[in-house]
Amino acid sequence: MSSTKIQIRGQPLSKVLTRNHGMINSVVCGVPIKRHHRVSNVLRTSDPPLGSVPTRTDESQFLRGDGNGRFGRFGGKFVPETLMSPLRDLEDEFNFVLNDHEFQEELTTALRDYVGRETPLYFAGRLTEHYKNISQTTGGGPEIYLKREDLSHCGSHKINNALGQAMIARRLGCKRVVAATGAGQHGVATAAACAKFSMECTVKSVEGTFKDAISEAIRNWVGNLETTYYLSGTVVGPHPSPLMVREFQSVIGKETRRQAKQLWGGKPDVLVACVGSGSNALGLFHEFLGDEDVRLVGVEAAGLGLDSGKHSATLAVGDVGVYHGSMSYLLQDDQGQILKPHSIGVGLEYPGVGPEISFLKESGRAEFYTATDQEAIGGNNPSFRSISRAGVPRQLVPTLRDGAKVVVNCSGRGDKDLDTLIQRGMPSSLC
Repeated sequence: MSSTKIQIRGQPLSKVLTRNHGMINSVVCGVPIKRHHRVSNVLRTSDPPLGSVPTRTDESQFLRGDGNGRFGRFGGKFVPETLMSPLRDLEDEFNFVLNDHEFQEELTTALRDYVGRETPLYFAGRLTEHYKNISQTTGGGPEIYLKREDLSHCGSHKINNALGQAMIARRLGCKRVVAATGAGQHGVATAAACAKFSMECTVKSVEGTFKDAISEAIRNWVGNLETTYYLSGTVVGPHPSPLMVREFQSVIGKETRRQAKQLWGGKPDVLVACVGSGSNALGLFHEFLGDEDVRLVGVEAAGLGLDSGKHSATLAVGDVGVYHGSMSYLLQDDQGQILKPHSIGVGLEYPGVGPEISFLKESGRAEFYTATDQEAIGGNNPSFRSISRAGVPRQLVPTLRDGAKVVVNCSGRGDKDLDTLIQRGMPSSLC
């Protein structure tokens, strides 16, 4: 399978002044290294101890991190010294645009007029009937609603973040933007954002999986720091990349809260999202972190089974380590070597998850289930990154009260998975 790398060229603006930062003793990034470092081998001089957590004032603030990219022991900046200054400049710019009226107005207009937001919160009647039939309750079972990110321009949620970060890249005066994509949806979204802001776009192929595409994109960025912006498509990597992606995707949850209030006068009871590395899940979850009566449910790709060694179920069987610049749960062996992930869902083959997702697991705020390739194929929607019969795990259904409002983030279209379905003997009429 081939992954792609997106390169975007535009006119440079004035550069931001650089800063000096403390050295990092042990680093892991996408640059060539001989081995991956486990937690016990990683030491830093500029961050709190690995097991420390931010000062806790209230549950909502605690769950949202310490503002410096740390969620408990997860996150951070495990990068070479040469990247510390660009990351600090990026963090400063990101913090500024969060409260900049002109930036936010332009982004809101683009999301409305270019992306087509807001996306519908759609009552899935047939899917509701399906779960009614398997429910162990005597009543009607849960009601299933789909947050239709597949109806966004370019066919997935990725465009929300691509637009926001492209606008930041433009402000920083970068000549090039480099991005990594696995399923292709982030690549398409980045190309669309490039077109929106009159930038040139070149697509190059990288052999391997999504993790290989990320590594190659970071290498390219490291080699061209003066002219290049790395546009991360998911909530992994060094701070502030995970926070930026989550912030630009949080529009999903904000709309969901407003739409739920309009549709049934309250909040969802359960939110469900697939978890590859975590961007669509956090996009839906983050708005509701402080609502303890709203259950957050993530579904990981179990591939051929958790005992097969061919899966992407990082939270189910992974260990804590450092990869691509931050600390999170990873698929790794006893020597700390990264294991090759597998999923029938293109783009889900990443051996880790974002730091905030890792913290939601460890803190118990979110619960996580797994779905095998076969369970995903059995669904009514051919997008393995979105809703199928595995989208709401069967073991979850009996725990839901009759009439419970369940919102599933339908994160993208299924056209990218059509060939896989046909190869497995599934009728194309499903699509």
